[in-house]
Amino acid sequence: MHMSNLPLPALYSRTLANASKAAALPTIDDETQQLIQSVLTDLQQVDARTNALSLFSKNETLEDISTKDLVYLTVPFILSEVENRMKLSDWNERVARLSQVQKHLKTFISSLESYGVVPDTEHTLYTQPSPIKDPAKRREIKIKQFMAEKDLRAHIETVQRRRRQRPADGTSSNDFDLVRSLLPFVLVGSASDDEDDSETDDILRETSLLLLRLLYMHACSQLQSLDQEMELLRNAPPLRQPAPAVDECREKVTDQEAMWRLDPTPRVTGREQLLDSSGKPLQPFTILPGGTLDRSRLQAQVFGPSHRLPTMTVDEYLEIERQRGNILTGGGRQSEEKPTTSEQLLIDSEMDGTAFGEAKSEEKRLKDEQWAQFKDVNPKGAGNMMNRG
Repeated sequence: MHMSNLPLPALYSRTLANASKAAALPTIDDETQQLIQSVLTDLQQVDARTNALSLFSKNETLEDISTKDLVYLTVPFILSEVENRMKLSDWNERVARLSQVQKHLKTFISSLESYGVVPDTEHTLYTQPSPIKDPAKRREIKIKQFMAEKDLRAHIETVQRRRRQRPADGTSSNDFDLVRSLLPFVLVGSASDDEDDSETDDILRETSLLLLRLLYMHACSQLQSLDQEMELLRNAPPLRQPAPAVDECREKVTDQEAMWRLDPTPRVTGREQLLDSSGKPLQPFTILPGGTLDRSRLQAQVFGPSHRLPTMTVDEYLEIERQRGNILTGGGRQSEEKPTTSEQLLIDSEMDGTAFGEAKSEEKRLKDEQWAQFKDVNPKGAGNMMNRG
């Protein structure tokens, strides 16, 4: 059966299987790129058929979407993942491809937010202003995002075990396999004979919504990375122009030498003209002092007794000054964003469950205790001896 004649679930299932296969292969191989191009063609067909069937509408709510159609909300996300794996060498092609991937991700995120699939807590967690300069705050947000994703994966596995819902190969190694596990063509032992159809639909709907929330997290993280890459590409220096041919360079050099080089030829005698009316030399000549005595005097002054030759190179002098501490290093924006000693100690002490974290926690406790003792011995204002209020 031709791919275009397959039912939509079967077409999407086979497309996801090929996408999962391509994700496990080296991206730079030509065979992988051919497979990715085939997957992209099938995905575009799935997207077109989904739009033709009008499965989703802005006037509908999440309750109006049937359970078996929820899986097709993932089509824009899968499109972005596949297009981002295409090998591109040209700078302009990379920028255009990144713009298209960003468009797919924004479409996917917007659709989930409009239907209210994502809770407000997860929406707030993954829409933080970027970049966050405080390293402790960045670390806290990353930990929360990791824990939220881990919790969602655990929920998905629990619900799948209740329904005995697994991909055809029995594993869920990537997002493509997870989405494919929701399609009826890859369900193995989807329900027992005495299981109620409504309960089966409820479990499948719960799995689909959990997976959509997990892909929402991945889409937000991917969109932030693409924004940073796009910013780097836009601020990158322009590509260098190709070097001119060797013959062309030699021709230019020859012309310049013929015009400006002053060869040591016999001096012009009499009233022969050296320059034409435009100031161009008519023949080579040498610029020297007018008399022999002046020439000998100037030659004798070269490397005279008062001339001091350098005793070291510039690099050696800078190295000596650096060892003496006369050259300042660091500073700038990188130094400004680097945490202080106290901030780094606080970050290290929060690494629970490790010997390093326990040691840093004890070091922080001792430091706080010493500071408290110092404040007890030296109350505020004790050093103000000259300007007492």
